[in-house]
Amino acid sequence: MIEAARVNTLLNAATIEELWDHHTQFMAEYGFDRLIYGYTRYRTATSLGDPDDFLMLTNHDPCYTNVFVGEGLYFNAPMVRWALENEGACSWSVLRHMTDSGTLTPQERRVVEFNHAHGVTAGYSISFKSFSPRTKGAIALTARKGVTQSEVDDLWERCGEQILALNNVAHLRILSLPYCAPGRALTLRQRQVLGWVGDGKTIQDTATIMGLTPATVEKHLRLARQALSVETTAQAVLKAAFQNQIFFIEK
Repeated sequence: MIEAARVNTLLNAATIEELWDHHTQFMAEYGFDRLIYGYTRYRTATSLGDPDDFLMLTNHDPCYTNVFVGEGLYFNAPMVRWALENEGACSWSVLRHMTDSGTLTPQERRVVEFNHAHGVTAGYSISFKSFSPRTKGAIALTARKGVTQSEVDDLWERCGEQILALNNVAHLRILSLPYCAPGRALTLRQRQVLGWVGDGKTIQDTATIMGLTPATVEKHLRLARQALSVETTAQAVLKAAFQNQIFFIEK
């Protein structure tokens, strides 16, 4: 019953901020007091895409995230590498095996040392199932300082299925909620014109429907392309739809 209530709470969250607040509380009750979630729709064979297009959520201390995220340290994180190559849940005990087998690169060892210095030593990573080669989402659950990996593994043995289910629900709910990078939020007019163009309307049709001039519609489309950092209107419609900035019910 408790898990059902938590699931319903996550499903009924109206914003990513509200959902993340609930999810961090739920995970803290299991002993994971620091989380970092990342998602991209723009992955290629050699890149995760423009960092400005990533959706990244965390409740880590800024002194950690300013380096791990801000300085791009996560690009060389061993568990990020694992998440890109796998799906499901993984104990951080694999880090010991990576270290013992000598498979860590110097850059990855630096990440491990940085994490240890900030008390990020025990936890689990979850790599969510992808349905497109362009997408990848994952979350790192860090246990409270002082908790050993053996204790975390014992917890997972008892509660892993519930924890995994809650994280899957949170991930899927995040994908359905509006989000955008700072400074890339569309205005109401920009969302409206992209929505009509996405529905197949011409510039003239959109101008008539909205009571605007074609030149004004063009201006809103140009500003939307700039805000989304794309070259064409078709790209703008696609990206805005990916971010749930259009075709959604406003609260």
